[in-house]
Amino acid sequence: MKNHFLRLFHHADWANRRILASLQNISDPPEKARHVFAHVLAAEHVWMARLRGEDNSKIEFWPDLSLENCAVLMEKNAVDYRRYLEALSEERLNATMTYRNSKGLEFTNSVGDTLTHVWLHGSYHRGQVAHILRNAGYEPVNTDFITFIREGMQRS
Repeated sequence: MKNHFLRLFHHADWANRRILASLQNISDPPEKARHVFAHVLAAEHVWMARLRGEDNSKIEFWPDLSLENCAVLMEKNAVDYRRYLEALSEERLNATMTYRNSKGLEFTNSVGDTLTHVWLHGSYHRGQVAHILRNAGYEPVNTDFITFIREGMQRS
């Protein structure tokens, strides 16, 4: 099961890198696309803090980040998730974690369900970025999981 979550992490990292590169290749990318992508990265950062049991109340969910700052946060998230997942035991994957959401409400979920949420949340918002880019007249990059697999990017 741990290998499954490592694959999902590698897909999300691959997809984030493709989105960033596509935004960097547009001379004046739509602000909304950059803003939504920054949210994906910020949410990954918040969820990592929650997974570690750290206070995340001061982390913005919708920060206004430049593409340069997005690149920095993307790298930090990649390192943090890689380390977290490599050290994760099957037992911990099935354990529960308690955290507070952005409104201060307390919830308890399994670590596995939380990680699934992180990856699905990112896919949802990367789809929004693609929609924004298409509406602005740009061809969005493909970040589908099956494309990741077809390109031989699957790692475990």
